[in-house]
Amino acid sequence: MEIKQLVSGGLLGILLLSFSLPCFITSSALQVLRTPADTVEQYLSSHNRERAKLGLRPLQWSEKLASYANQWANQRRDDCALIHSNSNYGENIFWGSGRDWKSADAVKEWAAEKQYYNYQSNRCVQNHDCLHYTQIIWKQSLYVGCGRVTCRSGDTFITCNYDPHGNVIGQKPFR
Repeated sequence: MEIKQLVSGGLLGILLLSFSLPCFITSSALQVLRTPADTVEQYLSSHNRERAKLGLRPLQWSEKLASYANQWANQRRDDCALIHSNSNYGENIFWGSGRDWKSADAVKEWAAEKQYYNYQSNRCVQNHDCLHYTQIIWKQSLYVGCGRVTCRSGDTFITCNYDPHGNVIGQKPFR
């Protein structure tokens, strides 16, 4: 009987510890990983400027997407390779060399693909990419979160994730 009570009391203590400890760690981790307000504003204003030109609803910032983007960017730290994460989110990736690239620089590069998108045919001009641009202006995308890392080479890797994802085959980004 005494052993049973000791074991059950010990298990209760372990269960309480296991339930309270993750809450503490998660709470602390969120504070550390929270994107600075000025960085959020740079990403949002760059994206939403393009969307406003078409009368589209502004994107909202998602810390969940930003956390995912930062995790992926950190995985690219060693090689800075333009490799997509293969998630269920929409994703734009950027690589820059030779200077300290900012969030607005990446979004500006993606938005510059506008000239290669033909709305009537819903296609990119031959031999040009435009899918970064169409993801930015995808009407059904409501949230964005981005991450940035300086790679070991000194280059910059920036990624933005979108939810819901855009670039759905057979659909136009807006109507």
